[in-house]
Amino acid sequence: MKSLRAAVMLAIAAIAVVVVVPTRAQAPKPKHINRVIELWEQDQPVYYTGSHSGTAGTFEQGKADAQTYADYLSYDMEHAPFDVKGLSEYMKGLVAGGPTKSGHRTPAVIVNVPVNGIDAATVRANAWMFQQVLATGVHGVLLCHADDPGAVRAFVEAVRLPIHKQGVGAGLSEGRRGVHGGPTAAAIWGITADEYNQKADVWPLNPNGELVLGLKLEDHFAVANAEANLEVPGIAFAEWGPGDMQLSLGAKSATAPEMRTARNRVFAATKAHKIFFLESMNPQNIIDEIKEGVRVGPVNEQGAEIGRKFTNRKMPW
Repeated sequence: MKSLRAAVMLAIAAIAVVVVVPTRAQAPKPKHINRVIELWEQDQPVYYTGSHSGTAGTFEQGKADAQTYADYLSYDMEHAPFDVKGLSEYMKGLVAGGPTKSGHRTPAVIVNVPVNGIDAATVRANAWMFQQVLATGVHGVLLCHADDPGAVRAFVEAVRLPIHKQGVGAGLSEGRRGVHGGPTAAAIWGITADEYNQKADVWPLNPNGELVLGLKLEDHFAVANAEANLEVPGIAFAEWGPGDMQLSLGAKSATAPEMRTARNRVFAATKAHKIFFLESMNPQNIIDEIKEGVRVGPVNEQGAEIGRKFTNRKMPW
């Protein structure tokens, strides 16, 4: 009896029992540190959120924002306080709350710096602001009131390390950024300081760069120089800033003919120089904006969902 029972047990053991071990979905492997660049390389629009409230600069707020629906976070220092320590804490919070669903260490962060691009001398005198902001590990910077091509050139040169030579001698002089902010930024990006030095350059001028620079062409001085401003190498995107533009033009309403003329001139200049155009979007107009060629803008979660489905986005969000 015992031998029969043993035989049965052996027979059962001999039956191949297939154990299905659930496999974990592989995390996406980003091609860039900066998610915005990766999306633009796929001709995908990017959507951002942010405010002028000045409340973002804490570790806890960064941790809460790490899983944002947006592709990037617009961090305002133009009208909110210029608080580099708060920005640094915010970036650390984003790392603690990450990674994103797309596999990136953090959402991209692009900062409005309180420097007006009136002329080259003004930008060079305030270039320390760009250096301090970049040292926190952000992924891009916007130059406000970008009125003059000399100011735009000084802006690009101020954020570049001198080791990067694309465009030098062809519209740009060598970069003026110092090396000592690299280690703190590298820690946010999750790479070594040497790797950061190689990657901390302006895209698409440098295809391996991870920083994006934008211009606010938001007054009549900037519109008059729109084509020359956007001819400067190193700029990735630009906007026309309707709020400030209305004040500058003295327009009676946001829909006045002179406003449309200014908007169309800036848009045409971005197209001519293959620069991405930024404009506000909403759930009602987002598909029309995308069809027209807008590739970046502030929009709520509902609008972003509509836009991503319309363009058949593959990257998780």
